[in-house]
Amino acid sequence: MEVLLRATVPQFPQFSRSKWKPHNHRPVCCFALEDHNSIELHQTILILQGHLQHKNDEPERTHNNIWRLFTEAQRNIIYINRQRVQAIEELDDMKREQKSLLEKIERLESQTHSFIEEDIFSISSELLLRIDSMVLTGILDTREASGFRSLVITTPTVSDYFANISSNSDAEILAQLRHFSNKTKMKYFHIIHICTEMEPVASVGSLASYVTSLSHVLQRHGNLVEVILPMYATLNLDNIQSLREIKAEFFSYFDGQLHRNRIWTGVVNGIGTTFIQPVYYSSFFNKEKIYGYPDDFERFSYFSRASLDYILKSGKQPDVIHIHNWETSIVGPLFWDIFVKKGLATTRILLTCQSFKSQCLEHPDKLALCGLDPAKLHRHDRLQDSNAPNLVNVLKAGVVYSNKIIMMSSIHSKDQIVSSLSHGLEFALDTHKDKLLIAPFGYDDSSWDPSEDKFLPRGYTADDMRGKVVSKVELQQQLGLPGNIPSILVGYMFTEDSDVNLENLKSVIWDSSRRGVQFVLVAISKISGTNNKLESFQEDLKDENVRFIDEYDESLLHLIYAGSDIILCSFSDPMLQIPVKAIKYGAVPVPVNVADDSVRNIDTERTRLSEYIINTFANVSLSQAIEEIKNKPSQWNRKIMEAMSKDVSWEAECYDVHVSAYMSLKTS
Repeated sequence: MEVLLRATVPQFPQFSRSKWKPHNHRPVCCFALEDHNSIELHQTILILQGHLQHKNDEPERTHNNIWRLFTEAQRNIIYINRQRVQAIEELDDMKREQKSLLEKIERLESQTHSFIEEDIFSISSELLLRIDSMVLTGILDTREASGFRSLVITTPTVSDYFANISSNSDAEILAQLRHFSNKTKMKYFHIIHICTEMEPVASVGSLASYVTSLSHVLQRHGNLVEVILPMYATLNLDNIQSLREIKAEFFSYFDGQLHRNRIWTGVVNGIGTTFIQPVYYSSFFNKEKIYGYPDDFERFSYFSRASLDYILKSGKQPDVIHIHNWETSIVGPLFWDIFVKKGLATTRILLTCQSFKSQCLEHPDKLALCGLDPAKLHRHDRLQDSNAPNLVNVLKAGVVYSNKIIMMSSIHSKDQIVSSLSHGLEFALDTHKDKLLIAPFGYDDSSWDPSEDKFLPRGYTADDMRGKVVSKVELQQQLGLPGNIPSILVGYMFTEDSDVNLENLKSVIWDSSRRGVQFVLVAISKISGTNNKLESFQEDLKDENVRFIDEYDESLLHLIYAGSDIILCSFSDPMLQIPVKAIKYGAVPVPVNVADDSVRNIDTERTRLSEYIINTFANVSLSQAIEEIKNKPSQWNRKIMEAMSKDVSWEAECYDVHVSAYMSLKTS
C-alpha cells in the first residue's frame, strides 16, 4: 500500500507561484480495475495530469486545489484496495465451501454405492417373486421357471437389464427373461428359509437378525435365498419394498380339508420374501404378538404345511429348505413323509436352533391336523418326548428328520450342548450327534463400529487408538469421575441374564477402588426384582471411583464400551454379545464369575471364536488384568490390537459353517 501511494501521490515542495514552472511528468500508471470506483479514479488522475501539463494556460489553479485532487485520489485508492482485500476473503470462503461440498459429495457417493448394492439385490429378489407369480397364475410352467431362477441368481448384470421391473407387466418380463436366457449358468445354492421372524419386519429375538444377516451374506456370495413368513397383522409393512398380492390362491391341507391361502410378496432388505395368509384360519396370525398363545402348535403347523404346499405349487426345487426352532420343525416329518415324493427328491432339510430350551409338547393326535400319522410318529426314536412319553415333542421332529442341525452358539462346545443345554433332548441329540454343527453368531458392526460410531467424540481403530483416549476422558467428565487418564476404568452391564454373585462383586470393587480403579455399572435389566437388588447393592457401594447408571442411555452405553479398559461380563451367553462388543471397542472382556468353569472344559469340537475367547480371556481374573495393564502395558496393547482385528462378522466363521453344511447336503 505504501509503495502504491508513493507511486501515485508525489510530494510537492513549498514554492511561490511566480517561480514555479511546469515539468514534463511521466503519466501515472494504474492497474486495470473495472468497477465504477476504478473508472472514477482513472478519470481523476487524467484530469490532474492535464492540470499539471497545462499549468501555464491555467495560472489561476492554486496549490490547494491540486492537493485536494490528490487527496481525493488517495482516498479512492485506499477504498479500492479495501475492496480487493474483501474480495480475496470472499474467495477464500468460497474455496472452503467448495471443499466442504466436495466432502459431502464423497459421503453421498459412498452412501449411494451401498444403496446401489442393496438395490441390485432388490431387483433380483423382485424378479424372482414375479417368476413365482407367473407360475401361480399359469403364465409360466415350472420347468422353465426353474431355469429362469437359475439365470437370475447367476447373472451379475441382471439388475441392469431389468432396472424398470416395477413398471413392466408379467408378459413383458417373461419376454425379457426368454431373451436373456442365453447366459451361462454358475454353481450356487438355492436356499428357502421357512421361519417365523425376519428383521426388520417381524422381530422378537435373535432369530430375526440371524435370518436377515445370513441371507445377505449368502446372496453376496452368489446364492439364491428366499424367505417364507406368515402374514402377521403386526407386520412392519414400511420395511417391505414392492409389497403386492399375487392374484392367485393355493390350497393347503389342515384338519382334514384343503384350505385357501392368499399370497403376498415383497422385498425385505434386498431379500425376496413370500408372506402366507390363511383365508379360513385368518385369526391364526391376526394377533398382537408372534408367540405365546394356546394354539401356537396349530398356528405354526398350519404355516409349515402351507409353506411346503406353496413351494410345490410354485414349482421351486431348492437345494435346502432351512427351518428354525420348534415353530417350523414339523416341516421335517411333513417333507419326508409326504412332499419328497412329489418332485422334491433332491431337496434336503437343515434345522437351526437358537436354543433347545423352547420345545413345544403336544398330544399326538394333533399331528393329524397337518396330515401326519400320529401312530407312526409317536415312538421313542421319532417324536415321543423322553420325559413325557404320552406327548410328542415338536422340536424333536426337527432333530430327527433334518439332514443337518446347526446350533447357534459363540461359546459352547458340542459336548456341552448335548449334555448340559439340550433340556431333555440328550438322547435324541446324542443319537444324531453326527448331524450337529456349532456356528457362532455374527457381529453386526452397522451400529457398533468404533471407527464410525456417531456417539463417540472421536472414532478410532486398532491402528490409531487416540479416539479411545478421548472417549475415556469424555466418559470421566460426563460421570464426574476423577479425570486421571492413567487410571484403569472398568465397565459392567447388569442384564436380565446376569447371574453374578453381588457380594463377591462388591468385594472385588472395594478392593480395586482402593487401588485407584474406576467402575461404571449399568443396570439395563427390565426385571423389577433385579433392579431392587441393585438398589441395595448401590447403597453399599458409595465411592468416588464408582458410578451407577440405572436408566438405559444408548449414547452413554457406546461411550462406556469405548472409554473402558476392561468390561466385566458373563461368558455363558451363547451370543457373546457383550464380550464381542468389548473386543471390537478395544476393551478386554473379563469373566465376572471367575469361579465359573462351565466354558473352560477342554473340547476340540468348538468354534474358532469360542477357542479364541476361552484361551485368551476366560481364564483371566480382574486382578490379573489390572496387574497386566500396570506392569506389562506393551503385552496388553498387543492383546487389544489382536482382538480388535478379529473378523467376527456374519461373513466369517458363521458363513463358513453354513456353506459347509449346504455343501454336504447337496452332495449327499
